[in-house]
Order: sequence, then structure tokens, then C-alpha cells
Amino acid sequence: MSDKFSKILEPIKIGTVEIKNRIAMAPMGILGLTNPDGSLNKRGIDYYVERARGGTGLIITGIFKVENEIDAMIPGVPLIHAGGLASFAELAEAVHAFGSKIFVQLTIGFGRVGHPMMLRKQPVSASAIPNYWDPRITCRELKTEEVEEIVKKAAEAAVICRMADIDGVEIHAVHEGYLLDQFTIAFFNRRTDKYGGDLMGRLRFPIEIVKAIKKAAGEDFPVALRFSVKSFIKDWNQGGLPGEDFVEKGRDVEEGLKAAKILEAAGYDAFNADGGSYDAWYWAHPPTYQEHGLYLPLIEELKKVVKVPVIVAGRMELPELAEKVLEEGRADMVGIGRGLLADPYWVNKVEEDRVEDILPCTGCHDGCLGRIFLGRPLSCAVNPAVGRESDYRLEPTNKPKNVLCIGGGVAGLEAARVAAIRGHKVTLYEKSNNLGGHLIEVSVPKFKEDYKRLLDWYKLQLEKLNVDIKLNIEVTSDLIKNEKPDVTIIATGSTPIIPDIPGIEKDKVATATDVLLEKKKVGDKVVVVGGGLVGCETALWLAQQGKKVIIVEMLSDLMIAGLPVPHANRIMLIDLLKFNKVEVITNHSLIEVTDEGANLIDKNFKKMSVPADTIVLAIGLKPNKKLYDSLVGKVPNLYLIGDARDVRNVMYSIWDAYELARVI
Repeated sequence: MSDKFSKILEPIKIGTVEIKNRIAMAPMGILGLTNPDGSLNKRGIDYYVERARGGTGLIITGIFKVENEIDAMIPGVPLIHAGGLASFAELAEAVHAFGSKIFVQLTIGFGRVGHPMMLRKQPVSASAIPNYWDPRITCRELKTEEVEEIVKKAAEAAVICRMADIDGVEIHAVHEGYLLDQFTIAFFNRRTDKYGGDLMGRLRFPIEIVKAIKKAAGEDFPVALRFSVKSFIKDWNQGGLPGEDFVEKGRDVEEGLKAAKILEAAGYDAFNADGGSYDAWYWAHPPTYQEHGLYLPLIEELKKVVKVPVIVAGRMELPELAEKVLEEGRADMVGIGRGLLADPYWVNKVEEDRVEDILPCTGCHDGCLGRIFLGRPLSCAVNPAVGRESDYRLEPTNKPKNVLCIGGGVAGLEAARVAAIRGHKVTLYEKSNNLGGHLIEVSVPKFKEDYKRLLDWYKLQLEKLNVDIKLNIEVTSDLIKNEKPDVTIIATGSTPIIPDIPGIEKDKVATATDVLLEKKKVGDKVVVVGGGLVGCETALWLAQQGKKVIIVEMLSDLMIAGLPVPHANRIMLIDLLKFNKVEVITNHSLIEVTDEGANLIDKNFKKMSVPADTIVLAIGLKPNKKLYDSLVGKVPNLYLIGDARDVRNVMYSIWDAYELARVI
């Protein structure tokens, strides 16, 4: 048992329910983990049970709708109904076997933030206001009797949960601008009935819900509330950045604290608290550009005014940070969401003093929220087994093989790790003097330091698994013939694309990789060619150093080509570029590098010149598969993975490697 993390491992009560430690699994959407009727499928049950097996004290499920006719979404969304009781009972039994407790999150609905593609009817809200995703669509104001019906349905859903031996519920949400929150915020609520007007009127909906649940399910049945202390709404569809001076149009801290006291008095047993809204989604779903523990200043204020337990999330998966916050009494529990996707055994590893073995979350959103937006099942960029825990569990091999991994980037590292876990004898070759590939330059900016944690984690795991690592050796076909491996995995990565234009050979031209690794000095005036994710992040990093930066993008907007950049990440990065005064020139291409700077051309063949001391190329990467091509047909059991197969992102490199190595 760990002494360093004794506060994390200390029990706590929410209402009448005792929880074995201070870690809660934060609620996250579970697309793909439910049956067509909205009940949990086997994958969904396995997903939650895996986190209980890993030691998590309190599991809080993703949202389950209490009704689907008023706030009407397409079939298949998670839904509470009597027919789904059996799956919840099975889940509760399994979670309880590991000593964990479980709350089901009951959502009152989406309202204006429901995506039109997911809706069966016109979106609804507290008032006739614009839909978030398509402001041309106006929401229908809910009738008073419809609100009363939703209150009734919430109570019925809680009773179903109690019948299934679920330990409590969390109401979703006076948080993030969901339907219930749309009633509580004056910016959205223009009603004149009992659910509008002053703060008490706007809070009537969540107050009626907790009172109805307590009456129907019992006063001793815990009801927590997902709660945003502050909305960070600068205007419609526009959030405010950390450190930015703006007028709050949603709920400010003063009103948030008043509301919390009222809601506690109404009967809520805990607050699962944060900040943000859809209009400021990078607060509610913090990407890598947000600090770890970003909600702590808000939660400290909340703790001063309420007596019930307060759970804080917000990139809190660093064990040292979690322990410090709990030790100082700044929160009562720590909610970990994506960190428990990356590593479901987070708590067990803390308990065993193995925090160095915790697989880091990178804040990328590619495998979780990003996949949901693509209509694909929830998973994780660094842990492909998420959402398919039974099918993707690593099993020891019956026939150990000699496996040769060529390339020490993330694909090669993951292939070597998984193959070694399964019992194969693994040798990894890397032609440079260090492991990491593109992870090395990716992790240079402070806002990408979690990728450095990921790289350090890989190095440690390969060391513990006794993988034979050979650096500074470029593999040839002769070497492979001499080694005679049973399986050869080519993960030789990718190289930057260099356009064939006049002046490209000039000393002022550098790739984003060279700039990040400081292989080339960067002047004060910089033109970054390419408005994809790499170009935008490099531009931000340079601007934060005081450079005057211009991004040149041939398309009509930033980050719209190639793999989709998850919404929260994209809008925050765009806002950060504006905040750091990065100029953006779209619909233009680089046609020449001159001594003075860059010559550009638009689609109408109109030219312009931009002065620059340095031209940074970020127009993409191309696969490096020269070695693979030379071996095809000559080497048995030959595989090509990661960027060498198809340049995409870190997630797909890891997934390629895991998919292959788990079955060889």
C-alpha cells in the first residue's frame, strides 16, 4: 500500500454510500457501447467493469437519457428504461465484486446543443434560441407541461437504477450548456412561466428533479449533480480563453456559487464540478492546450460555500497533482476521465507505488470525443482496447517467435511492447541515436509535454520487458537475412514533403521538424506554410516565443483537410492563434522563396509577397517504405505499419501496431 498517495486511497461517503477511495471515473459518452434500444451491451458492461477491476472507487457512467420523445434523438442513444434494468443489474453486480460503487448519469437532454444529424425532430430548449451546431435552426421552447413530464421521467429512471442495485445517480446537467443548464442560464432562458425569471425560477427545474428523485427512490438514495461553476461564454458560439479579459454572458462565478448553495439546500448530495460550455467547449473538454488541474481555482471557491463532497476533474490524472489537491482539501474527490481510458489500472498502480507505469493521456481527443463525432465507438488513442476490453485483451502466445521491429517511432515502440508482453523475443532497431521518431519533436512545445510523458513511458516499458534495443544501426536486407526473424515489422515512419519550387534550397527554409528540434535558427518574421495541425501548433509555439508569425494555407480555412482535428482542440487552437496575434492567409499557395521572403499565389493567379526571415514548411509527410519495398517477396511474415504504411497520426500508428502484435 502506498504511503505517498494515502489521501487518494482514503475512503469517503457521498450521502449514505461509502466509496473505498477518492477517485471517480468521470462520465464520458459511450457511443457504440449500447444496444439499439439504448441499454448497455456487453462491450459497455466490460468497459465499466475494467475500470472497477483497476481499482477505481466510484464509476460514474456516461449519459443515459431519461426520455427520448421530447428531446428526441435518433435510436441507439443511451436510454434508461425498464427493459434495460437487467444490464444495469449485471453491471452493478460485477462492479460491486471489485469493491467499487457505481452512479448512473441521467441526462435531462441536449436541447440547443443536440447535433441536427442526431435529432429526429426540431431541437428544443428553454427558449427559442439558435442551435449550437447550426445557428440557422431555431430551437422550440419547451411547454411547461413538457418540463414537468421530464421531471417525472427523471424520477422513474432513478427508481429503475435503484431496483438494479445501482448506488446512486448523477444529474446531467447544470453544466456545459446542456438542456437543464439552458434553463439555469439567463442568456438562454427568456421564459415567463415558473421555470424562468430570476435565479430561483431558473433553478426550479433541477430543484424539482432532485426532490422528485428523493421522493420516488428514497431520501437515502444519493443524487449528485454535474455542475459548471462558470460558463466561459464570450458570445454565441464563442468562448473565452484562459487569461483573456471578457464579459461573461453565461454563468459567472458569483452566480455559480449562489446557485450551488441553493441546489445543495434542495437535496443534492455531491457536486461533480468544472467549468465551460459548448460555446467554450475547450473548457468542458480540455485539450492538450489547457493546463492540468484547470478547474482548481473555481473548485476552491465552490468548496467554501458547500458542505457536500465536491469532485474535481479537468486533466487531473497526474497522481502527484491529485494527491496534493486532496491533501490540501481543495476538493474531496478527483474525477479522472480520459486518464482512465488510457490506463484503467490507474488506481491499482498508485496503490502499488507504480505510478511510472501509468500510461499517460495526451489530451488529443482523437480516440474518444473525436471518434464519437465520426460516429465510431468510443476508444482511446493510446489504448486501443477501450470499448472492446474482452476482445482486445492481450493473451500470452503459445508459440514464441523471434520478432524484428525496424523503426523506433511510436508504431515500432508499440509493436515491440505488445509482442514482448505476449512472450515473443523482440529486437528493435533504430537508425538514429534515440527512440521516439516524430514523438521527439511533437513533445517540444510546453502544451504538448504529455507526449514526452508518453515517450518516457514507452522507454521504461521496453526496458522492463527486456526488449533488445539497437540504436544507430540502419537495417539492410542483408542484416535481416542474417537475423532470420520469424516476423519482421517495418515501422520506418515518414519524412517531410518538400515542394519543388524556386528558392526552396535557401538557408531560410526549414521544415517544422527542424524548427522544433532547433536544428535551424528561426528569425523574427516567420511564414509557416501549411495550416494543418502541425503548422498551426508550430506557429503557436513560435508566436509564444515572441515571433511575428503568418500562416499560409491553400484551402479556405485552417485544419480542414486530412484527418479531422477534434472540435475542442481545433477551436481552442484557432482562438489561441488569434490571441497570440498570428496572421492567417488562406486560399494561397507558396510559389517561390526569395531573399526577402515568400511569393504567394491565389486560385485566381493573383500574386502577393510576404516578407520573412524564415519559411517553415508544414505541408505534410510522406511514407518512408523504401526498405519494405526492397523486402517484399523476399522475407516471410513481413508487415508494414504506422506512418510507413499510411501517414495519419499517433493514434493510428499505435492502433496499427497493437492490432498486428496482439495476434502474431
